[in-house]
Amino acid sequence: MSNIFTPTNQKRLTNVAIVRLKKGGKRFEIACYPNKVTSWRNKVETDIDEVLQTHTVFMNVSKGQVAKSDDLKRAFGSENQEEICLQILSKGELQVSEKERHTQLESMFRDIATTVADKCVNPETNRPYTVTLIEKAMKDLHVSVKPTKSTKQQALEVIKQLTETETIKIQRAQMRLRIALPAKDAKKLKEKIKKLASKVESEDFDDDYEVVILVDPGCYRELDDLVRSETKGKGHLEVINLKHMEEGDERLE
Repeated sequence: MSNIFTPTNQKRLTNVAIVRLKKGGKRFEIACYPNKVTSWRNKVETDIDEVLQTHTVFMNVSKGQVAKSDDLKRAFGSENQEEICLQILSKGELQVSEKERHTQLESMFRDIATTVADKCVNPETNRPYTVTLIEKAMKDLHVSVKPTKSTKQQALEVIKQLTETETIKIQRAQMRLRIALPAKDAKKLKEKIKKLASKVESEDFDDDYEVVILVDPGCYRELDDLVRSETKGKGHLEVINLKHMEEGDERLE
């Protein structure tokens, strides 16, 4: 039986997700595992070996045509396959069928709505909205999913849009914090703290100053920095609840 000759610049791969980048007038491709490219871009997957099927740059993955060193050097200024693979993975376009693209966008749309529902409440009742209701509001706003952006980032943008357009009454679920300050720092800091709070639930002036507040999550870092720096580490900030909300979902009657 005669040996089958396979050209050295050909490497056949099956069941792959292809990421393509055009550079220097040529097309370069890498072969990835299905469903891993988005995970990598969203920083969910951090192991590159779980993303790339091979640390090889191709001219055409489907035909198994490996890119020539001269072409890589001209286009990328390097022949380092791994570095070039990372560039293509970061900047390239994920090649998917129309059906796959539709399924991916539907899934991301649902994930964004789920994140919004998890982070927000109706400010009038302090109850969370159902994912279905958030999806409806997103459709009313004609929100379009961006495959290259993380669902968390897009969810924050959707929250801003929903708040600004008043499509539904919505706000970020408030954090409940307890802040304790030495008496000498309380006088200069308590008004700054109250300005950042959406509600002061309790205050205690025994010896030291202690206050329990509700605050938008976006103000947490500013408050934390304020307490640390102004009290030189003697103040204390404690998270009592990450999300203050009533039990049960908000539903349309």
